[in-house]
Amino acid sequence: MTQYLDFEKPLAEIEGKAEELRALARSNEEMDITDEARALDKKAAGMLEDLYGSLTPWRKCQVARHPERPHCKDYIEALFTEFTPLAGDRNFADDLAVMGGLARFNDTPVVVIGHEKGNDTKSRIERNFGMARPEGYRKAVRLMELADKFNLPVVTIVDTPGAYPGKGAEERGQSEAIARSTEKCLQIGVPLVSVIVGEGGSGGAVAFATANRVAMLEHSVYSVITPEGCASILWKDSEKMREAAEQMRLTADELKTLGVIDQIIPEPMGGAHRHAEESIKAVGKSIEAMLKELDGKDGKTLIQERRTKFLEMGRKGLAA
Repeated sequence: MTQYLDFEKPLAEIEGKAEELRALARSNEEMDITDEARALDKKAAGMLEDLYGSLTPWRKCQVARHPERPHCKDYIEALFTEFTPLAGDRNFADDLAVMGGLARFNDTPVVVIGHEKGNDTKSRIERNFGMARPEGYRKAVRLMELADKFNLPVVTIVDTPGAYPGKGAEERGQSEAIARSTEKCLQIGVPLVSVIVGEGGSGGAVAFATANRVAMLEHSVYSVITPEGCASILWKDSEKMREAAEQMRLTADELKTLGVIDQIIPEPMGGAHRHAEESIKAVGKSIEAMLKELDGKDGKTLIQERRTKFLEMGRKGLAA
């Protein structure tokens, strides 16, 4: 069953009533409720279109965080073949919030790296809800160095609320590890493409998304801090997260206008969590197009274009 978000409660009621009618019909074959159920389905479809046709930034945050959205593991299993996971940072430990390794994409050898949130209570705890520790970013650096050495394109899948802010992570050099990962993104002489599939939170996302091309699913978000964190700092009240989300310019449309991302990947009506297979295919097509754009460019050109892209950020305004 689909988990409904707060703003979807009226939709849940209508779809629930339609399902109740069908359950009654299944228990009593003499009942004919086809027309009534069809009318409710039509009303629900119209309501879904209205809700998702005009999502506010805060509602987009809620959709981006939906637990049933496809995660990194789902994308790797569906889009990549011969995936060989590589574990550990060769220094401290293996961070399960970051998964990565060697794989083939459309039969082309690549290195794929991404944040994994998990899909049930046990896996979410193991994966630390996609919040990487320093060893996760150091693992990513190791994999990017491997890709550079063997001339393999790098694909990153971003979905994290942000880097883990715990005491142990800070003691082991969290900010330095994020900076090293971001630096390595700028140094490698191979194509680097990134897709934000859910939350792109803070430096934890930038450490993977300092890429030649950055794509973003339509209802994903990408920001320097969560709306709740921003509201706590600016207004000393985390309940003002709706106002913060409006001001932060974290939606795909605004980030495309600002030049922060290069491409918006449309989501099926109702979001990626309702149509996972269709959304994964769309992400695959986007990765294919981005890699094709960069194919044939030499290492120096790729590095220079990547650096120029990020140095020029901030010159565009929303009125551009």
